[in-house]
Amino acid sequence: MTPLWDARFESLMRDALRLLDPGDPLLPDLSTADHGLDSLAMVQLMLSIEDAYGISIPDDLVQPQSFATPEKLWAIVCELSGAQVQ
Repeated sequence: MTPLWDARFESLMRDALRLLDPGDPLLPDLSTADHGLDSLAMVQLMLSIEDAYGISIPDDLVQPQSFATPEKLWAIVCELSGAQVQ
């Protein structure tokens, strides 16, 4: 299965999800909260994504629902960067 996102996003997500075992796949519908993404980690991830992709995530999107799964967050990154979700 080809991932929906690029390797950079995968790496950022894995760094933020401290409870995700390195050998486990990063699935599109994985619950980020269940894998260690708390409010502090969410802000750190947001800043890392903004830096990596040259985007600014609007304040109204900085909420747990936007970061609930890798798929939801990747869709936001794609929308803000003008890329297409594969």
